[in-house]
Amino acid sequence: MNIRELELFKHLATTLHFGRTSLECNITPSGLTRTIQRLENETGKLLFLRDNRSVSLTPAGILFKEYCEETIERWNALQSNLQNDTILRGKISLYCSVTAILSILPRILIRFRRIHPQVSIHIQTGDAARALNKLQTREVDISIAALPENTPENLDCIEILKTPLIFIAPRFFPETICYSDGKKKNIDWEKTPLILPNEGLSRTRTERWFNEKLLTPNLYSQVSGNEAIIAMVGMGCGVGVVPRLVLDKSTLADEIDILEVTPRLKPFTVGSCTSTRNRNNPIVQSFWKILAETIAA
Repeated sequence: MNIRELELFKHLATTLHFGRTSLECNITPSGLTRTIQRLENETGKLLFLRDNRSVSLTPAGILFKEYCEETIERWNALQSNLQNDTILRGKISLYCSVTAILSILPRILIRFRRIHPQVSIHIQTGDAARALNKLQTREVDISIAALPENTPENLDCIEILKTPLIFIAPRFFPETICYSDGKKKNIDWEKTPLILPNEGLSRTRTERWFNEKLLTPNLYSQVSGNEAIIAMVGMGCGVGVVPRLVLDKSTLADEIDILEVTPRLKPFTVGSCTSTRNRNNPIVQSFWKILAETIAA
């Protein structure tokens, strides 16, 4: 077995989806299947249980996943230590939302690439609520995420910015909001449809807001991603909650109104996070240093 095969196994052990791993790792599905079969032959154990509907790790597969993660980490560290010069080589992987790509990362990544042109940057984008989980599963080196109220001990985080968490409404569908009086000042939350994310800090803080006001909202839909919430609100499906930063960067911002509510939701603190053990990686250390300097500039 070689490092490439271990990396393919690690990716598949995280996604549990042959199609997604073959696409993201630039390998044909049949090639990926042959790789897994070779690893199973070499270990003498079945590593995955698979049928037409699902893929899951066997007990042996779980142990082998730990072996892969440790071996890949040690290999990357060895590669860095074996260099006879000060040029960093290798790769760094990041997870963030589309908004972070547009508004937070450009200055940082441009500077990082200028200083370390031999380091390749791999970026995954998706729902911001999944950012910290990507670190926990070791799928990426760094995540840009809304910082939790209590940072786990195994994570190192650095604050990048703060952004308000806001209620938004459709500008061209005013009938979406129901009021409890004729002056259109008090929203009837039991009748006004509400769109929330499936999970994450935004969901938690919104639910807390309603609980503190002793209100039961009319939950219309639960979706993945702030961009999807903005789109549904713009179409008049309901009222939503998103970070202000996401709305400001949205192409649908002209179709949205911001609702004034009291008290205001607690704002987001957006930061860069990595696992504590990963801070020993020279490439991550350099990214961390450049990030801190860019924020301070």
